[in-house]
Amino acid sequence: MTEQHTQLKDEERTRCEIWTRVMGYHRPVTSFNPGKQSEFGERRNFEECRMPCE
Repeated sequence: MTEQHTQLKDEERTRCEIWTRVMGYHRPVTSFNPGKQSEFGERRNFEECRMPCE
């Protein structure tokens, strides 16, 4: 079985809009002021370890 990859030209692409939750509201990052956009870029994701049930 062979994998097929589709290559899109830049003019065929659609810009992806990133939304995040701030103070209980979902908003697009593009609507943030420059300081808040910078803060969003500095965020780090983490994965919480699961503790076994006792």
